[in-house]
Amino acid sequence: MTRSAPAAGAADPPRPAAAPPAFAMTGGQVALDGRPVLRGVDLHVAAGEVVAVLGANGSGKSTLIRALLGLVPLAAGTTELYGLPPARFRDWWRIGYVPQRLSIGGGVPATVREVVASGRVARRRRLGRDRAADRAAVARALDAVDLGARAGDPVGLLSGGQQQRVLIARALAGEPETFVMDEPTAGVDAGSQRHLAGTLETLVGQGRTVLLVAHELGPMAPLITRVVELRDGLVARDGAPDGAPGCHPHPGHEQGRPHAYGVAGGPLTPEDRG
Repeated sequence: MTRSAPAAGAADPPRPAAAPPAFAMTGGQVALDGRPVLRGVDLHVAAGEVVAVLGANGSGKSTLIRALLGLVPLAAGTTELYGLPPARFRDWWRIGYVPQRLSIGGGVPATVREVVASGRVARRRRLGRDRAADRAAVARALDAVDLGARAGDPVGLLSGGQQQRVLIARALAGEPETFVMDEPTAGVDAGSQRHLAGTLETLVGQGRTVLLVAHELGPMAPLITRVVELRDGLVARDGAPDGAPGCHPHPGHEQGRPHAYGVAGGPLTPEDRG
């Protein structure tokens, strides 16, 4: 049977709407203590991208990440998570956040396993409790950062670099669609960096989105699909990583300027926002 052509002037069938980007900031401005930190930033991160935010200390990298997540208020401009402003966003299980060198001892005698397991809270709210799945996800996350042998230790007894690996494992345990990592390898030994890079390679192969703040990319450099370089609170470059100014894939490179601005890490995570 021959299918007849549509009548002249007939409307085309509606096309499905494109999925919103994981992150979208337009004209983002942030001031801290009266000093401008972000000065009109436009940034869109599509699902499946692996974006590295680079720049000297004080350029606004960490502030940008926290503003995207709604943890720092904008003085002007807008930001959205999957098409919604942070105040209206509820699907925090979709985002795993690794803050910058945050001490997680806090005087609470939590074990490494307990802290990593807390990364499953938002997912359980969404999908319900599955104890076997929770245990398996926590074990995989601990193995990914090479801390399985320390799972029962109080986290307050770990070194700063080991605590950073616990925070990475907490984000991995939630099995989010998008990872936001603020200097995840700061103070982490080279072997653990390679281990993390291998884990991220697997996640990226599964279509996960990664937004990464770094001074140097190290073993994660081959995973990066796009580099955004900040300079004095402005986007100085946005494009392919090859030959990017400020893109220092090798450990040992010294960034030039002392930290002028920036936000100290705090205990608030997107999961805590519920």
